[in-house]
Amino acid sequence: MKRKKSGGKGTKTQDLSWVRASISFPPSLYGTLAELAKQKKVSLAWVVRDAAEKYIAVEPKEGRGT
Repeated sequence: MKRKKSGGKGTKTQDLSWVRASISFPPSLYGTLAELAKQKKVSLAWVVRDAAEKYIAVEPKEGRGT
């Protein structure tokens, strides 16, 4: 299910299955992530999601609540 969200640079279609999170990073880590995003020509959010997906892929399922 999608909805229109107004504000910012016009309207956006937002997928309601996504969850927004606010994350704090030490300045040096943030700078590294921002640089990676710039080099890859993607958003910083994309870099963080990609890293989280890769982390979950290698972690054992025990202890994840599933």
